[in-house]
Amino acid sequence: MHYPPYANSRSTPVASPTDLSVQLYSVREPLAADLPATLDRLAGIGFAKVELFDFVTLAEDYRAALSASGLTAPSAHARLLGPQEGTSVDEILDIAASLGVQTVIDPHVDAARWTSADDVKAIADELNALVDSAETRGLTLGYHNHWFEFENRVNRLSAYEHLASLLDPRMLLELDTYWAAVGGDDPIEVLGRLGEKVRFLHVKDGPVSRDTLAQQPVGSGAMNIPAVLAAAPQALPVVEFDAYAGDIFEGLTASYAYLTGNNA
Repeated sequence: MHYPPYANSRSTPVASPTDLSVQLYSVREPLAADLPATLDRLAGIGFAKVELFDFVTLAEDYRAALSASGLTAPSAHARLLGPQEGTSVDEILDIAASLGVQTVIDPHVDAARWTSADDVKAIADELNALVDSAETRGLTLGYHNHWFEFENRVNRLSAYEHLASLLDPRMLLELDTYWAAVGGDDPIEVLGRLGEKVRFLHVKDGPVSRDTLAQQPVGSGAMNIPAVLAAAPQALPVVEFDAYAGDIFEGLTASYAYLTGNNA
């Protein structure tokens, strides 16, 4: 699918400032250097919410910094299928609940596992088996995509949409709209088909390629951001950069300004 540059320049908001989150993987390097200062800086940009990563290792640091910055973390990423050695799913869920997280999202299942209907069913079965355990802790579970779940086709559907059809109704989806486009699908059409099951959106921009360093601030690339957000009003937008060639805080500030209509 070819994506021409999209004329995103606007001064009217497409998202509410209180309903914007940012994936902390975007700021992994400054986070490693000074976690409290990084969260303070994100709050200073205007973000009210963050999406955690590596929160088992950094649980106590996050706990203190979230409290000090006033940020909340409604969602978090953790490998639920094949967690890090020495970490159990029960531990992941317990720590997530203690941090005030509401939804734990598996961010990545290896590309080699998405090539057949049997592969996808096995992934769905493994995720579904964890739902009850999460629910007892007041948590929901979700899955986040990359491009390969859309490149691979199963029964005339993308492997991602085939997965969605097999998931427990209590499971949620976080659609990475950029990676869906890179995988060859129109994220607006995907959102229309999946409906209310999508509760989080990864919002990013760029030339719609696998080159992560080519990613751009939201509103300055080829993605039709207003249409993407309009297609899923029930979903929380989560700004993310997989990588960025410039200053990441400048990129996030520009993204926030675009989304909230403050870039006139």
